[in-house]
Amino acid sequence: MPELNAPSRVVVVGDALIDVLRDSKASREFAGGAALNVAVGLAILGVPTTLIAMVGDDADGAVLRSFLDQYGVQLIATPGPLGSSRAVSDRTDGEPRYFFNDAAKARRIEFGVTERAALAAAAVIVVSCFPFDDTAQTEAFIACITDPEHRLVIDPNPRAGMLHDGPRFVRNFEALAARSLLVKVGDEDADLLYDSTLDELRERLVEGGAQTVLATAGPLGASVAFENNGLVSVPIAELDGPIVDTMGAGDATLAASVCTIMNDGVPQDSTAWEALLADAMLTAAATCRHEGALLRRP
Repeated sequence: MPELNAPSRVVVVGDALIDVLRDSKASREFAGGAALNVAVGLAILGVPTTLIAMVGDDADGAVLRSFLDQYGVQLIATPGPLGSSRAVSDRTDGEPRYFFNDAAKARRIEFGVTERAALAAAAVIVVSCFPFDDTAQTEAFIACITDPEHRLVIDPNPRAGMLHDGPRFVRNFEALAARSLLVKVGDEDADLLYDSTLDELRERLVEGGAQTVLATAGPLGASVAFENNGLVSVPIAELDGPIVDTMGAGDATLAASVCTIMNDGVPQDSTAWEALLADAMLTAAATCRHEGALLRRP
């Protein structure tokens, strides 16, 4: 797997939305979305970052733009004809239930001259929570990327409330995963998209041609399968204080992993991959000690 020799900016492609958290006590709102979380997390870690996402010309859009500006993330926005996306996490009865507004369900990204130029110049491209079940959007995105094996990182991050065609999502995601530098998947992805275990999904992606697969298993930690049948695993990191919110754990893991690749290059052996995972687990653990999905460091 080659070293990265490219400009130092990461371009993240995917969703930006308002997260609404409801429980029996109150309702709180945060700027969120998986791609936005990763982009802001990378900026917090000192990596110059651009986000390509749909953002409406409305009050929620103003909140998203202000939040990204606060953390120094450059935004290239596709206008949202139905406004900005919203996701409601209702926790009043224990397990969270998720609801999405019409804008989120119909989200799309346009890949014009500005977007193509940003993608062409990126050292690493990260795509998270992208509508892979929209073949036209997927093909438009793929057409913008040269050399995906050396700089494309994919986190499918599907959401049941925004998923229109599961089999099509899987086909388009796997076709791109086979050509990527790194694929990140979680146990929720394995359950929603494949009705399988995380280990089975990791093995499926490797057999399908993915050169590196990072798999996150919540309280069971994370693993990475890499070339020549390499596999390393690390447990979750233990930190002081209670776990407050696990919403941003996966996004923090991805941001920390990409940051390590940007700073040190792609790991070349088990020791380096284990160090990458250990740092990512520390970042995820710190993030989980706070409400919301904003990346934190211990």
